[in-house]
Order: sequence, then structure tokens, then C-alpha cells
Amino acid sequence: MRRPKGTGSIYQRPDSAVWWIKYSVNGKPFRESSHSNKKQKAKDLLKKRMGEIGTGAFVGLEVERVTVEQLAQDYLRDYRINGKKSAFHAEFRWTKHLKPFFMIFRAAQVTSELVARYIEARQTQGAKNATINRELSALKRMFRLGLQATPPKVLRVPRIPKLREDNVRTGFLEDGQYRRLVEYCPELWFRSMVEVGRTYGWRVSEVKSMRVNQVDLIQRVISLHPGTTKNREGRAVTMTEAVYNLMAECIRGKAPDAYVFTRSNGKQIRNFRKLWSNACLHAGCPGLLFHDLRRTAARNLRRAGVAEGVIQRIGGWKTRSVFERYNIVTQNDIADAMLKLQAAEKDQAIAEAEQEQQKMERDQTISHVQVHTARQSKPSSIN
Repeated sequence: MRRPKGTGSIYQRPDSAVWWIKYSVNGKPFRESSHSNKKQKAKDLLKKRMGEIGTGAFVGLEVERVTVEQLAQDYLRDYRINGKKSAFHAEFRWTKHLKPFFMIFRAAQVTSELVARYIEARQTQGAKNATINRELSALKRMFRLGLQATPPKVLRVPRIPKLREDNVRTGFLEDGQYRRLVEYCPELWFRSMVEVGRTYGWRVSEVKSMRVNQVDLIQRVISLHPGTTKNREGRAVTMTEAVYNLMAECIRGKAPDAYVFTRSNGKQIRNFRKLWSNACLHAGCPGLLFHDLRRTAARNLRRAGVAEGVIQRIGGWKTRSVFERYNIVTQNDIADAMLKLQAAEKDQAIAEAEQEQQKMERDQTISHVQVHTARQSKPSSIN
């Protein structure tokens, strides 16, 4: 029996048992295989397509043919176009981990169950949740870009969970350790970079790439220009006396576009991991990272009474949630807080005792006055 006009048709090709469907959208014919030799499968597919056409959700068969690899190429292109500093990491996550797993799948095949299988596979490989989250974030971004494309390359973004992370920053550089650290390598560039890092909490990449024209000795200000920081935002800070003296020596005789921190031969500081590791070992803080100076700076500024919003602007923490990961409260801070609490309780107890003593003295004074008044008012006896 022929189907009513406008409802499509189902048919088989002479040389195949597979059922096909045919339908029209705005006068343009579409033919699509059901990939099955069961007629009901073709009926269900046709019903789905007619529903999409009727609701305006039909976007063509190209969407269902889009692969995850195609989405990844758009994702990496977006990084290159916007000049993002983390483009290398984005390409590494796709090439090293996501691509081997997802490259065989079309975008429409990516489901929450498939994502869960990927998470399980990565955990089996020993990857930390924080690492997996960065990879899942990249995958989600691929689908969002596909959904925003014109015309859309995907019809939905699959549910991609965020795993729990135990990634609170650890490690501080104490004052005594700082002195031993710079004692190990007294070179000007090393002492200066450590001082800037522990004072402002700037990232090592921001410090190493600093140019002379970013240092204003007259105004005593250091500026990080927009686009040179991780969050692409500029920052400007006033120099402390220690930072000022070191920076003045670092830029002496250098051109405005020269690097601030250079070795004795004038070359830019690039990699000093081995020196840093040995210096930390000498200082008694093995395993400390230069990045831990961010945490040290945040703690020192907080102890100095600087508002947390100001600390975030100085160090370049864009959101409160990221700032909290640095967990700037130490055990010593907690111990100090308990001592302050005990002192406050002791002061309160002393104050209450003094008030009680003063009340007793007042009561005694009032009692003596009443007795004395009573004696004076008593009539004398007549002999």
C-alpha cells in the first residue's frame, strides 16, 4: 500500500536486503539507509525523520556523520585563532589521550556511558582525577563549539561529569628557608626572581618573560601587560624596598625591550629546574616548587591584613574557587588562632573578675555608708 503523499516512503534496492527510507524537506529529496534488513527499523527511522521535519529540528544528515576528530580540529583551530597560551597542552591532551579513544566514534555516538568508559580507562592507566578533568573539559569544549557552529555540527552536548579533585596546593617557603635558598645561588637573577615570586605570587612564566619596559623605577611600579598573563589580564603592583633594589640592579644598562632576568652572559632565563631543586634541597625544603611561592605570597599578604580581593588581583587569581585551592591557612596559623582565642578568653575572665571585685567593693562601701548614716541619725540617750 502506498503511503500518503508527504509522509515519505520505504523501499529496498534490488541488490540488497537493507531497507531504505526516502523523504523530502522543502522540495529537496533525501535518501537514507536504515542499516537493517528489518522493515520495522526503517519505519521507526522514517517516523523519527518526519517528526524532526515537522518540529523544525531536522538539520540534515551531515550532523550524524560528524566525527569527534572533526570536532577536535575545530577546537584546536579555536585555540590557534585566539592565540591561547595553553594551545600546546590542548593539542597534547587530544593527541595523547582523547584521540586514541574517541577517534573511531562519530559525535552522535558519544554518550554518558562512553564517557564513563573513558574515565575508567584513564584511571586504570593511573591518571589523576585532576588530569582527567582537564581532558573531559577539552571534550566538552569540542561539543560546545560544534553546537555553536553555523550550521550546527552536533545536536547536543553529552553529559560529561567533573570528578572530585584533591588538588589543594601544598608547600610554603618559610623565612629561614628563603635565606638558605638564595644563599645556595647568590646570583642576582635568582635572588630577584625568588623575591618577586614570594612577594607577589606571580607565575614563573610571568616572571621569566618580564621586559625592562615593564619596570618603572620612578613610580616604583611593575606592570604585567594584558595578554602576557595566563588569564590574559594585566596587573600592576608597587615595588617593596627589597624588590626595588633588586630590580634596579637587574635592569641597569639594559634596553627597554630586553629581558629583566638574564644570566651573566646576557641570555634570558629559560630553564632552571635543576638549580631550583638543588637550592631547595640545600634550604631544607626538598620538593618545593617555584609555583608554591604563589601560596607563600598569598599567606604572607593575608597575615599582613590585606583583603582577599586585593590578594587575588595582585596574584592574578581570577575566581574565588581557584584562589581557595591554594589553602593559605597553615597549621601555624591555626595554632596562632587558638592562642589568640585562649588569650581572649583569659582577658575576658580577668575582666569579669575585676568587675566582680569592683561590685563587691561598691557593695561594701554602700554598706559602710548606710551603717554610718544610721548611727548618725540615732537620737542620743538622756541621763
